[in-house]
Amino acid sequence: MKGFGMLSVGSPGWLEKDRPVPGPQDAVIRPKIISPCTSDIHTMMNGGEDPNAKNLILGHEAVGEVVEIGNMVKKIKVGDFVVVPSVTPDWTELGVQDARCAAHDSGMTESFKFLRRKDGVMGEFFHVNHADANLALLPDGVSPEAALMAVDMMTTGFYAAEMAEISSGDTVVVIGIGPVGLMAVAGAAVSRAGRIIGVGTRPVCIKLAKEYGANDILSYKEGDLARQVLEMTGSGADRVILAGGDMDTLRTAAEMTKAGGIISSVAFFNISETLSMPAAAWGFGLSGKDIRCGLCPGGALRLKKLMELIKYGRVDTAKLITHKFYGFDKIEDAFNLMAEKTPDLIKPIVYTD
Repeated sequence: MKGFGMLSVGSPGWLEKDRPVPGPQDAVIRPKIISPCTSDIHTMMNGGEDPNAKNLILGHEAVGEVVEIGNMVKKIKVGDFVVVPSVTPDWTELGVQDARCAAHDSGMTESFKFLRRKDGVMGEFFHVNHADANLALLPDGVSPEAALMAVDMMTTGFYAAEMAEISSGDTVVVIGIGPVGLMAVAGAAVSRAGRIIGVGTRPVCIKLAKEYGANDILSYKEGDLARQVLEMTGSGADRVILAGGDMDTLRTAAEMTKAGGIISSVAFFNISETLSMPAAAWGFGLSGKDIRCGLCPGGALRLKKLMELIKYGRVDTAKLITHKFYGFDKIEDAFNLMAEKTPDLIKPIVYTD
């Protein structure tokens, strides 16, 4: 079969691979709609967590059709139209039984299998482990496009809001209003935040952030972000969500968070980066500021719950889609667009048929 990915770090291209074979509890999926992600770009450019990665089909956002199942699969059948979470744990591992780290089955980020251990969804076929536990049927009332935006963007952005433990009326800052940050804004609104402040500069993202519930928008181009937040709020934000940025963003987040507040990060930092901050930003260790980070949980149940929010009108994830491509061979064009991050882009999708 054919797939698009990395020949080696920094070298994208088309690969020929053997069609995957399902194990007893697994399934093989034919993708119907896929979307490239910034994480795919990071992996292409620096190998993600493996600087020696090569010959890997990329992609971890897909909705597709089941074409083959293992003999132990009971709930999923051939021909089903399924929504595939980006995080697909091995549910026999002890790690998923610990609520504190349910996204890490056998080790750090090991449940993020498409980006780490095996070929992803940008192939003519792809493999999903533990099909009954990891695949969700597309429900009535949810479009395939909206469901596609739930498999990574929504689940990650909402997880950032969940980790922040937002209370009614809290002031929440979301740093980075790309697709994940936009979903964090929506998650904060669903969680009954009071004032929501987005940080970003692209007009297309600013417009959608306001539609999802942001009350104010700040730009790093207009001065120090922490100072701007402190001037707006007096004592700082109750909750700060990191959905983007660089190695200095954690310091900025700590400086704008009030004593006793929570910093929630779903940002991906490159292996070469070092995270640090001045002691004063963390109140010399006495501020009570809680710094949390995490990879969103995987599995069918989480996706089913998120799609209930879509189905009943709590959030319209399809608004994230700004570009549509038609045909399997257009995956490369969509990937390149995601890498370029043109001013009018939020998320591209590809209809593979």
